[in-house]
Amino acid sequence: MESLPDAIVQCIFSHMNNAKDVAICNCVSKRWKESLPFIKSLFFPRNSFDNHDGSDHPDTIVCKMISSIVKLEELVVYSPFSSTGLASWLLLVSSSLKHLELRLDNLAEYQSCIESPSKLDCISAAKNLESLKLWGVLMVKSPKWDAFPKLQSLEIVGARLEDPALTAALQACPILKNLLLLGCEGVRSVSLELLNLEQCKLDFYGGGNYSLTLTSPKIEFLEVQGCSWISVRETTRLRNLSISNNAGRVYMVDFGKLAALEFLSIRGVQWCWNAISKMLHLASEVKHLYMKVEFTGDFDNLQPFPEIDLVDFFNSHPKLQKFDIHGAMFAALCQKNSLKNVQSGFVIPCLEEVVITVRSPLNAEQKISTLESLLKYGKVMKSMAIRILRMRSSHSSADDFFDEICRFQRMNHKIVQIE
Repeated sequence: MESLPDAIVQCIFSHMNNAKDVAICNCVSKRWKESLPFIKSLFFPRNSFDNHDGSDHPDTIVCKMISSIVKLEELVVYSPFSSTGLASWLLLVSSSLKHLELRLDNLAEYQSCIESPSKLDCISAAKNLESLKLWGVLMVKSPKWDAFPKLQSLEIVGARLEDPALTAALQACPILKNLLLLGCEGVRSVSLELLNLEQCKLDFYGGGNYSLTLTSPKIEFLEVQGCSWISVRETTRLRNLSISNNAGRVYMVDFGKLAALEFLSIRGVQWCWNAISKMLHLASEVKHLYMKVEFTGDFDNLQPFPEIDLVDFFNSHPKLQKFDIHGAMFAALCQKNSLKNVQSGFVIPCLEEVVITVRSPLNAEQKISTLESLLKYGKVMKSMAIRILRMRSSHSSADDFFDEICRFQRMNHKIVQIE
């Protein structure tokens, strides 16, 4: 190290960000100490001050380290801190800081609601942020954010939110391209208008009865969990769409044309059939379809899927390359009339990979017939994986069905696998 030019030493140190490592290197030599101010990133782990017994408060130590850096671009703080400390740090680096990640851990703190300024309010000093990630956020009051004119990515993980507070926070991010809200609760009706948004992942925790209205003409990737009513009208660029509801029901989906959609995933315990059929109709150009919905029906009336004509389904999805089918959808394709419209020229032109999850031995003959049809008409089929879940039947029919599946696999061992 002593034989290297100063510029090379500074370049090496610029790849170091752990605050403990920086503090140790600061004591090695005068030359190292003079090179450390040129690091770009600083990270304080959760346990940074667990064994601290010095006279300086942790906030003060962080402030001293930050003040010694010429141009800090990234700051990550997982260790506990105060709003006063945060305000002093951001005042020092507001002009250069581009990436900020904070573990607030104030979900259960009433004090964080009434303190002024709050930790959220203090963030407004970092006007040049390009990305902001927050953990453990209590946002029941609108944060005092003027604007982040350069902020392109906002991620909030674990939060208790109120509708007006979330709306106000997002209004301060006019050019936001990436939004992630993960494990959030408290909101009921979410209405987002983000004209530059390209990627969005929303995961709402609770009863699964939230509603979402999204206006983002540039949206390309959208993942929504926990909403019963979803409206996204501007979808010309949408390529990847995932909708799930693990706790509630999906009653309504309202999307524009999905001409660019390549991947669609719909999951949940119960969807209204109108919502399912509408998504399948809109996603006619999809290349990868994942379906794992247990039941249909309205409100508390759980019903199986209605019969789906296999020929009509694949004719309506001619570009489908990969199909993940879970129990209910597969059972719907296996009804006795499902293959009644097969014409001599029928083929499944693009289907290369199928993953089928089977939950019941009922209707075994039709299920085997459907599997055979997928291979027969899937002219470019390369892989078929059959997953058999633990069947709740002590009847010999379960054993007979499994024997038939094994026979089918042996006859088509180059393509079919049992998992």
